[in-house]
Amino acid sequence: MRNITFAFLDQHRHGAAFHDFLRLRKSFFVDELGWDIPHDDEVEMDQYDNPLAHYSLVLRGGAVIGGARCMPTTARWGNHTYMLRDALRGGLRHIPPEVMPADIATPEVWECTRLVMSHDVAGHAERATCLSLIVDGLVRVARSRGAEALVSLSPLPLMRGLRQLGFDAQRLGEPYLNENDGRKYAVLQMSATPAPEQLMAAE
Repeated sequence: MRNITFAFLDQHRHGAAFHDFLRLRKSFFVDELGWDIPHDDEVEMDQYDNPLAHYSLVLRGGAVIGGARCMPTTARWGNHTYMLRDALRGGLRHIPPEVMPADIATPEVWECTRLVMSHDVAGHAERATCLSLIVDGLVRVARSRGAEALVSLSPLPLMRGLRQLGFDAQRLGEPYLNENDGRKYAVLQMSATPAPEQLMAAE
């Protein structure tokens, strides 16, 4: 496994990786979880896939097996800011505004979204390695641009997984039940610092 990071406008430097990430997102969030989000028959892509977005993907043998998106909480593209701030303002009907405990808009905090791993990543050790590589990439991207913390709206079990990898994830605010997929989500926050021991593996 290996990690790549890039900005939205630099996606062409990595061949089909960005497109494959969008396909993986569609397979998981739309086909499996049943989310009502923008997609076609092949990919899922929303308003936050814009020139302010950055990506951390994991590849194995050239195939995208995991990834996530991030952007600063100062982001503004047209009528949109970043996902959690738009939710706080009542702009996203599937995310209750109260999930975000406070308004955040600072270059020191970045939001992470659309974290996904392929079902081809099997077993606890392999999935832990993939998650570690994804999150380490997000940390490096955000940290290099002045961030001190990352926030995300994530399934509650992810907090435990991040802590097991050495990241200081904690919950902000109260969780809520997503009626589409039956899972509980909450806003998580962690420092934009690498875990003490990053899991690494040869591709």
